[in-house]
Amino acid sequence: QVQLVESGGGLVLPGGSLRLSCTASGRAFSSYAMGWFRRAPGKEREFVARISRNAIRLYYADSVKGRFTISRENVKNTVYLQMNSLKPEDTAEYYCAADVGNSGTYYAPVTYDYWGQGTQVTVSS
Repeated sequence: QVQLVESGGGLVLPGGSLRLSCTASGRAFSSYAMGWFRRAPGKEREFVARISRNAIRLYYADSVKGRFTISRENVKNTVYLQMNSLKPEDTAEYYCAADVGNSGTYYAPVTYDYWGQGTQVTVSS
């Protein structure tokens, strides 16, 4: 079992930055990959970023590449999503997720076994 808790969401102006955090408990954090997803109102959940268990392999959605950075600190059981140059279209509920199998299609929600409760990010002037 893995429990995930996100934090760091909020209201930010266009062009601003936020850093989301997701802290895990339960299974050894360094043993599984982590991902970030988001769901905007009226839209389906979409992949944002993924980081392998040893932080060597990183993946990003095209829509956030160059603006968002995923990272992790295994000693703190925490994964981060640094979001820069935020746009109104980044407004969504953001979720972290754990892939304990470390396999499957990295951008598919079904690949992930455990999910956090979400944190809201609103980009608006």
